[in-house]
Amino acid sequence: MKFTRKASAHWQGSGKEGKGTVSTESTVLNKAQYSFKTRFEDGIGTNPEELIGAAHAGCFSMKLSFLLGEAGFTPDDLNTTASVLFEDGNVTKITLDLEGKVPGIGSDQFVKIANEAKKTCPISQLLKAELALNAKLV
Repeated sequence: MKFTRKASAHWQGSGKEGKGTVSTESTVLNKAQYSFKTRFEDGIGTNPEELIGAAHAGCFSMKLSFLLGEAGFTPDDLNTTASVLFEDGNVTKITLDLEGKVPGIGSDQFVKIANEAKKTCPISQLLKAELALNAKLV
């Protein structure tokens, strides 16, 4: 399976005083605002770190569900929070906190499968991916 998903960003102004919007092809995000205040303070809107956290938590939870299914288990509930640590200008760590309700599975097996999902979900792997850039000045 191969496909491309798109998201876009629009920015106007300087880094600190400017503002922007982000949108997704699915339109779930449609001109959602972001700015210095939404990223580094408590402004209304989103920021790249929480978007990465949402993507990682969602991807991990889905991958875990698939792996549990392969092992013969069906989860009743998987709740994942991704905490994205930003320090000194870099994202340095993402911590996934997981609570699951999975009938019939033991704790050791659940943790083992969860660790496999952490290693193999596409967003986890993205964090080590090759990056490409196409840039032009208009």
